[in-house]
Amino acid sequence: MVTPSVVHQVAAATRTGARIDVRHVSHRFALRGAALDVLDDVDLAVEPGEFVALLGPSGCGKSTLLRLVAGLDKPTRGTLLADGMPIDGPDPSRVVVFQDPTLYPWRTVRRNVGLGPEAQRRARRARPDSAAHDPRSIDERIDAALALVGLTEFADAYPHQLSGGMTQRAALARALVNDPALLVLDEPFGKLDSLTRLRMQGELVRLWQAARFSVLFVTHDVEEALVVADRVIVFSERPARIVAEVRNDAPYPRHRDDPKLVALRRQVLAQLGLDV
Repeated sequence: MVTPSVVHQVAAATRTGARIDVRHVSHRFALRGAALDVLDDVDLAVEPGEFVALLGPSGCGKSTLLRLVAGLDKPTRGTLLADGMPIDGPDPSRVVVFQDPTLYPWRTVRRNVGLGPEAQRRARRARPDSAAHDPRSIDERIDAALALVGLTEFADAYPHQLSGGMTQRAALARALVNDPALLVLDEPFGKLDSLTRLRMQGELVRLWQAARFSVLFVTHDVEEALVVADRVIVFSERPARIVAEVRNDAPYPRHRDDPKLVALRRQVLAQLGLDV
């Protein structure tokens, strides 16, 4: 459970959520000597502090778009901006959480969570003229992140001693310790059992409400998208184009049997070509 003091500490330390602009972005890969079009003229804006879910057929290009926004790849065509500045590479303000938590097995939970701050400290030592940084100590930042995801008692555990849900919480803590302006989530709960997945959806919403970073969240689960997001962007088959935008102003916490969510689910499924 997240205590009010921890929420206040993290919210006070976290930057304002980033504004993300994706302008006429197209992307293609070279595959066996041929060009494979993945994204087709995608236009999308994420407001500061907004939670946006990306939904579409498997392999349509959603994860590719996340990689572009994170700065891990560059688009074939178009422009990506974070707070008005071009995205030309990775940045600590834009943190990615993948489906596989990829924790280092030889590091404790605490030392896995502390990877980002450690790297930032080394970078500052190499560049003494670098910009001012978070005044909290690394230990304070790690403690706050562990408390926020409910892993304080498991700080000294190793990844093999954690359940699947706890491992994903550790991955979230590793992202949150950097005080991100944008959290990029690529099917983060896809490998969890159904009950753990439901709990983690609620945990993610609470973390977002506490810190108000912006979120881009890829999922194949229509209900999951509607339970967590302010807005759902529906993509076509590859090459991905935006075919619908569904706004969801239902109050949190949301329940799957809420008539409003049931109606929105039908609407989204129809956009995906599934009349059920």
